Amino acid sequence: MICQSRDKGVGAAGRLRVRGGLTLVELLVVIAIIGMLLGLLLPAVQSARESARRASCGSNMRQLGQAATAHHTAKGRFPSGSVAKELPGSPGTPWNFYRWSALAMLSPYLENKQAYRALDLSVPLYNASLVVSPENRDGAAVFVSIFLCPSDLEQRVHPDFGPTNYAACAGTGIDGGSPFDTDGIFYVNSRTTIIDLAAGTSNTALMSESVLGVGGSAHRDPQTAYRFHLLTPLTEAACEGAILWNYRDPRGFAWVNGEYRCALYNHYLSPNSPTPDCISSATGGPIETRYAAYGWRGARSWHKAGVNVVFADGSVRFINDDVEMPVWQKMATR
Repeated sequence: MICQSRDKGVGAAGRLRVRGGLTLVELLVVIAIIGMLLGLLLPAVQSARESARRASCGSNMRQLGQAATAHHTAKGRFPSGSVAKELPGSPGTPWNFYRWSALAMLSPYLENKQAYRALDLSVPLYNASLVVSPENRDGAAVFVSIFLCPSDLEQRVHPDFGPTNYAACAGTGIDGGSPFDTDGIFYVNSRTTIIDLAAGTSNTALMSESVLGVGGSAHRDPQTAYRFHLLTPLTEAACEGAILWNYRDPRGFAWVNGEYRCALYNHYLSPNSPTPDCISSATGGPIETRYAAYGWRGARSWHKAGVNVVFADGSVRFINDDVEMPVWQKMATR
């Protein structure tokens, strides 16, 4: 029931009084205060959720570090960053069609042993038609949650492959982003051991994260897109003038693929750099190096102001975007 007050000097809005003594003006003030509190609370809730997601991402990377240590114990070395070798009985097949990633070779030491059993690493990932070999179509498509950061999409970006946010460190991007004999732990046919790490395992980057891409040549966000150029090795001038973006496949589209678009990265760019990543392919040259992917692919994340990095001792640290470049590059070298 609403009753009216005849108090002198009270405005029309103030004359209506809700049972219990609240005027409409007071009610509006209470609603405004509640709105302000919600406005303050929601960012805090979102921040807490992102902190939890960042911690979960770090946990995924810690497991990758432990798997790399287990691989080193079992094999006497870290896995290769990518695989290139002659296909028996087919000397004309480019060696880089194998392309198996470090993640593929770490799979037996992780929870996704089923995915590993579905792969046949003795045959190339791609056949002569540049499509996935029949033996590996099912395995390459397996969706592995541990390879995905919960702050990102957590969904496929290519219908034929399981995606990855995590990539092995190939060093500083020397020799125009070459994938061969780089200064990092991982590169094509690398066989790096702990003894090779001059700065020690706790100071040498093993892996970091990079956001999943968005398809389409019209998409040009530096955080999710990459430029593509046909020149190898890369030059800054060529990358700045590149007119192709997201050529064929979005970044991080396949965890089984050990190239710079997928499971390999380097420290040529700072974390979350405003400069777009740049990828190229050696379409010519000797059969041993033909179709090798060159790249300057940076570490990127949707975490606030930095990225997670797992080091060769298995520890995970959050590295800020404003890290000094000499420090960032030094931690990438073996």
